Amino acid sequence: MKKFDYSFLKNSLFPANLINITSNITELKSLERVRKKDFQKIFTKLESMAKVQSVKGSNAIEGIVTSDKRIEEIVNNSSAPLNHNEEEIAGYRDALNIIHNNFQNIDIIQSDILNLHSILLSYTTYDGRGKYKTSNNIISEIDKDGNRKVRFYPTPANETKQAMEQMILAFIDARNDSSINQLLLIPCFILDFLCIHPFSDGNGRMSRLLSLLLLFKNGFDAGRYISFEEQINKNKSAYYDALKQSSLNWHEGKNDYVPFIENFIFTLFVCYKELDKRFTLINEKHLSKRERVEATVLNTLAPIGKKEINYILPDVSARTIEVVLSQMLKQNKIKKIGTFKDAKYMKVKTNN
Repeated sequence: MKKFDYSFLKNSLFPANLINITSNITELKSLERVRKKDFQKIFTKLESMAKVQSVKGSNAIEGIVTSDKRIEEIVNNSSAPLNHNEEEIAGYRDALNIIHNNFQNIDIIQSDILNLHSILLSYTTYDGRGKYKTSNNIISEIDKDGNRKVRFYPTPANETKQAMEQMILAFIDARNDSSINQLLLIPCFILDFLCIHPFSDGNGRMSRLLSLLLLFKNGFDAGRYISFEEQINKNKSAYYDALKQSSLNWHEGKNDYVPFIENFIFTLFVCYKELDKRFTLINEKHLSKRERVEATVLNTLAPIGKKEINYILPDVSARTIEVVLSQMLKQNKIKKIGTFKDAKYMKVKTNN
């Protein structure tokens, strides 16, 4: 069985760009903390938006989808799930809410991880919720010719409990070591969790929930206001490439964690930059309301609706937002996705 030891983080030489990004994240983290004192109402609205995007994004990565309207209704508890996909979505909502509201009281111990998994699958009839896998699983992929092949063999079922225990103990040792950068430790733990693949179902979604939990516990909570999961979903090919690179030779303890660390840290950095961008727009007093609406839509990383724009720019009326969006559509600056109240808007990509 693989030996878990994160002490290498104390002595490793990491790429300069990775160190620079971690420094930038720390600076943006401090800036966010200051802004919270003056913009609590806006942070609350951003959190509400991010929850919807997180539930949608994390499930979409696994092919679990429904309409944007249904996701919003389920996340806001205004409708019960109507099918299996919506049961999965409702479970992620509940698990995500627990992390948002109670992360301080959840620890990286087996009982808490199993409980989170049970909540994740609580609406389904799956009898493996809250339990480690009882049969071996594989991670497969489809090549360019449409042929399926095994990409990775996770830890065998009969070794899973012990592997989880050893990984958690190694993590706790590293967490208590002041010479180890926690921001680098977190993705190492998440990679090992994914390679163990301890459950028969829900491993990917659990990895994202645990990512948020660990980030929140260490004060890196941009993912509370800008969906961390949505950023992974938007760039999932890069995410899977990094996961594949870092899992090579994992069983032998000779894998390279750096590709996965870089992808994880960059995703977090994008969240912080997007959060900073939104507050810059709010405080740009020299820009007109029209210009701020334009900038909000053109700079968004995901399709955005009228209600979300109003959340970001609470001083701009719904009528002004509608007029600006209409003009931008005529000028071919943006495209419209969906219709009526559910419509979203996004920048038109150019070849330049």
